[in-house]
Amino acid sequence: MPSIEDLATRLSQALPPQVGPIRDELHANFRAILQSQLARLDLVPREEFEAAREMLAHSRRKLDAMEQRLAALEAERKA
Repeated sequence: MPSIEDLATRLSQALPPQVGPIRDELHANFRAILQSQLARLDLVPREEFEAAREMLAHSRRKLDAMEQRLAALEAERKA
């Protein structure tokens, strides 16, 4: 995944040659805009996401086991 600096560099390099004298200023502006817009997003670090995903998978396994146990108890009760 490209960094903010990489994205700002790509944007400034994509500008036409006529803006050459202000390219550095535009690069700084691109970087500032990207940082401010990304800060507004509700993002979580990858580590937090992975931890939440593992916790959800663990809860799902426990729920499946409980459902099986309940089904077995209900079958016993009917017999």
